Amino acid sequence: MAFKTLFTVLTDPAFAESTLAHGIAIANVVDAHLDVLCLGVDRSQTGYYYAGANAMVLQETINRAEEEAKSVEKAAQEILTGSNIRWSTDTGVAQLADLGRHVAGRARFSDLAILPQPYGKKRGAELEPVVEAAMFEGQTPVLVVPDKGDPAPQPKTVMIGWNESAEALNAVRAALPVLKGAEKVHVVIIDPPAHGPNRSDPGGMLSQYLSRHGIHVEVDVLSKTLPRVSDVLMRHAGDIQAELIVMGAYGHSRFREAILGGATRYMLEQAKLPVFMAH
Repeated sequence: MAFKTLFTVLTDPAFAESTLAHGIAIANVVDAHLDVLCLGVDRSQTGYYYAGANAMVLQETINRAEEEAKSVEKAAQEILTGSNIRWSTDTGVAQLADLGRHVAGRARFSDLAILPQPYGKKRGAELEPVVEAAMFEGQTPVLVVPDKGDPAPQPKTVMIGWNESAEALNAVRAALPVLKGAEKVHVVIIDPPAHGPNRSDPGGMLSQYLSRHGIHVEVDVLSKTLPRVSDVLMRHAGDIQAELIVMGAYGHSRFREAILGGATRYMLEQAKLPVFMAH
């Protein structure tokens, strides 16, 4: 399936330029429409207002969020006006706890969500639930893009983080339009199980599946020589000069990952190149 409807959510003008640069570049290549939702986020916790707070306090927070949404939309429109793509912007206001419903309602009618990295310095608490809402409730693949670096709408070298999971396979299937346009696709496997069903040919069935789509595949079996799987993946991505990483997201409980970390979180914290994810 081709990507014909691209979607992004902006909550901060600081991320508008980098995120929209990727969206515009992809839309140009695949002839897609880019929908931009500019959200003002009410980050206050309604249940913790001081005693005696009234409707005026609530209205003030809503007004502030509406102003933020308009500010984000203005920044987005200034960037989009200079492009040659089809685009539209819309504004909305959401409380932090109810953010997912607004994002998922739009994401589910798109082919790909393009979002800024949710972790790192000067990032609001709303960025993580935006990514999760698009993937989980919206059931949409997500391209998480870094703040720096030029967009690569047609990556020539793509790396797949493969662990035999359903999430990883879903990500590969969702990324087929991108993989078909790549010159080389590396299926990267770290410490495959010694007694697994594919122990004699790790990555072989995936390679066969992709090759039947006309994709040139190489299988790289690596040892976990660094403390985290994400560290090994990022180092290898640099070694092969990958322009895109494809991987499954949140294979474990999200609550567990929030406490202990996990490959998804570490990857999104460290990645210097776009990461294509699906669940």
